[in-house]
Parts: sequence; C-alpha cells; structure tokens
Amino acid sequence: MFQRIIILLAGLAGFALPAVAQQAAEPVLIRSAVLRVDNPGLPPISRLELPTEDLGFAGARLAIEDNDTTGRFMGQDFEAVEVAATPETAAAELDKLIGEGIQFVVVLADDPTTLALADQAGDRALILNALARGDNLRGADCRFNTVHVAPSHAMIADGLAQFLVWKQWQNWFLIKGSHPQDEDLAQAFQRAATKFGAKIVEERVYEDTGGARRTDSGHVQVQKQMPVFTQRAPEHDAVIAADEADIFAAYLPYQTWDPRPVAGSAGLVPRSWHPAMEAWGATQFQNRFEKLAGRQMREADYQAWLALRIIGEAATRQQSADPAVLKEFILSPDFDVAGFKGQKLTVRDWDHQLRQPILLTTGLLMASVSPQDQFLHQTSALDTLGIDRPETECSF
Repeated sequence: MFQRIIILLAGLAGFALPAVAQQAAEPVLIRSAVLRVDNPGLPPISRLELPTEDLGFAGARLAIEDNDTTGRFMGQDFEAVEVAATPETAAAELDKLIGEGIQFVVVLADDPTTLALADQAGDRALILNALARGDNLRGADCRFNTVHVAPSHAMIADGLAQFLVWKQWQNWFLIKGSHPQDEDLAQAFQRAATKFGAKIVEERVYEDTGGARRTDSGHVQVQKQMPVFTQRAPEHDAVIAADEADIFAAYLPYQTWDPRPVAGSAGLVPRSWHPAMEAWGATQFQNRFEKLAGRQMREADYQAWLALRIIGEAATRQQSADPAVLKEFILSPDFDVAGFKGQKLTVRDWDHQLRQPILLTTGLLMASVSPQDQFLHQTSALDTLGIDRPETECSF
C-alpha cells in the first residue's frame, strides 16, 4: 500500500512512471464487427417501416458505449467495426474482417446468407446471428460457431400461442404467404397450436403476384379484395398471419370478412423489442438510444445491441480479452446477460439460441409478455418458448 501511494504521488508531481506501470495502464482492445447484409427488394408496405441508414448499427454503438462504461474500470476497450454489404459482397467482407483479427462478428442477414457466412467463418470467428429467425438454423442446419440472439420463429409463435390460449381464442384461421420464410413461420404456428392445445381450422395461402403495393388507390383495392379473400372460413376466434416477406399481413386488420382479431405478422405481433417498452428499467434504455440515434429503437437495433453486450458481459466477468476464453464462457451454463426484459438471458446448449421473453405488441403498446405464468417447465419457463432439448434436430 505504501509503495502504491508513493507511485501515485510521484505521478501527480509530474515524474515519469516506470515503463511497466505505463504499459499496465494501457487498455486491452476487444474488437468485434457488425456485418449488415442489405438485400435489395420491395419496400415495406408502410413507409413507417422504411429501413434507416443506421439500422442495427445504432444499437451496436449504444452497446459499445455500455461495454466501455464498465470496461474502462477493467482496463478494457471495446470496438465494433460497421460494415454494410450486399449478398454478393458479404463473403469478401467477412474474410476481410477475419483477416484483420476480428473473431466476433454480429451478422444482420437473412437465413441463407447467415448460414453461408457461418460456414465460411468456421472456427475462425464466432457468429452472433442478430436477425435471421429460421428454425432450420437452430435445427438441422445449426452450426457450433453461431449464437442466435434473434428469437426463432418457434419462439415467437409459442409466445403468441400461449397468450391466445390463455384468452381461450383457440380456433385459428391461418393465412400464410407464398415465400419460403412465410412457410417456415407457418410451420412454427402449426407446431405451437399442437403444443398448446389450439386448433387451426383452415390454412390458406396468399399468393404474391408482384406489382405495386403502395399506391394512392391501394386502400381502395384492399377494402374490396381482402374481405373476399378471407370469406367462407370455418368458425374461428382469431386470424393468424404468417407473412415474413411483408406482402399482405398489414392489410388484414379491419378488412377480414368476419370480425375477428388479427395476430402474428400484423395486429398483435410477437417481437423481441418494442419502442413502447418501459418495464424493468427499459425507459432509461430507450431514452439513451433515442438521444444517440435521434429515432426509436427497432428490433434489429436491440438484437445488435444485445449481441455486443454478450461479448462485453463475458469480457468483464472473465476479466479477459482472449477470444477463446470469451467464446467458451458465453457457451457455458455460467453465462447470463441482462436485456431489460425482467430476467437473465442465457444460451441454450443444444442449439445456441439465446433464451428470452417475447413481447406481444400492438402499434402503440405492449399487450403482454410471454412466457405466460400458467405454462410451466421443469428447468426454465423460457424453455416453453421455442424448440426444447427433447425436440431439437440440432447436432453439433
């Protein structure tokens, strides 16, 4: 203690510290990257959903600020390189990042691109999937080097199903889109119905025929067409939309033939995050993001933030910058991270999916949070959401 006081006083007096002491004060840099793969396609139905230039990146910037807040006391400094790529350039960008020594890559991409990048990375980097929801990525196509921060289709379907069954709205009219991602989500709703005792009374496909979706006369056509499309369905309590491609679901509320609530891809929507979330300290979190980005937080922002917080939490608790040490800890049963959702979030060892509650949201508010209290599990209530250990097709 006496020697430490002398050194401190000497430094304050302007004397040069020994080289060893100067080196000890140097923070250790923990590098990561956020690789966003922009897939050009149709714009969203609503102009309110148009992607921002900083989508995902803004959440990453807040995470780095949060990591540094703790890291500066631990002698750690965090960095996240931001890369916007296309499906054609994503592979080259990933190789470039890994070539620069980055071993943690947050990926914001669709299912096929996420899988291809995970295979490309191999054992050279840990991929943190912050967007793709396909159940195959957690099942037959799972990869050991991938942690899924984004909730799966099975998780969001189960979260919604629990609430609907609690409401005793157990007869569902399922409308699915004609794209592969729509089919994957529809299958998740089918499993959820069987799992929680609901019944799909009819399944109907909405074919995507192309053409303009946002025109001055769009609402006029929808008002005529959507009631006709949804008529003559068997008696049902709710309309469930499986529309990951964002083609038709937003047109369903208030336009169905029978007056029924709409849920799934429109109406009551299960999400990982919502800008109206205020519980569990989220208000302060939302305020910080809005101050940084000048807009509200979207799901991609939250999932990118959470992915980088996983790295920061591991580095802080292990007091290490060694990527191998951090990877091992993240995948261990001792790891957990806070996500402003009321409980600790952990990684499932059988498919590397991050356990997390699912928010059930309307346009302006949260209606509920799943898992619902009456659905119990022998290990964790969060494992009532998604594919549980006995059901998994994942084999690392």
